[in-house]
Amino acid sequence: MTEKDPPSELIGYARVSTYGQTLDAQLAQLKAAGCARIYREKVSGVRADRKELLKMLKHLAVGRVVVVTRIDRLARSTFDLFAIVKQIADAGARFRSLAEPWADTGTSTGRLMLARSRATARGQHMGRPPALTPQQQAEARQRRAEGATLKELARSYNVSAATISRLGLLMYDKI
Repeated sequence: MTEKDPPSELIGYARVSTYGQTLDAQLAQLKAAGCARIYREKVSGVRADRKELLKMLKHLAVGRVVVVTRIDRLARSTFDLFAIVKQIADAGARFRSLAEPWADTGTSTGRLMLARSRATARGQHMGRPPALTPQQQAEARQRRAEGATLKELARSYNVSAATISRLGLLMYDKI
């Protein structure tokens, strides 16, 4: 934040699933974190018509930060979480979870972690590409079942024994 940036306005969101539960602990944590306004509701996270959540999303603006005690208070699924966080970001606001410090869209780490989680949810592979093709992996499993050692398999595919072992072929290992 530079000297010209206005201070962030913290907006809290608290939710419990049933009327037998209480919001007290969440409210105390959000107030202690400095939330100026707290939207609260007692409704299942599965429901799409969470009135207070929708009201909060409608009133977001640049410089505001949506704060929750835990991610599961905001969303019940990864898909739902990303949709809500996208709405928050599209409004120019930020998102932060008190219990999961990595989930803070105001930090580069938080944006990276959320982007990686989003990619994983879409089924994208993160990291280096596999050393063996799916066909080679199936062939290695078959050969292992027929008695080939990890060392033999690794040599024949020009990979390390560790690469072969990650295929789940450690049973009956006789290197």
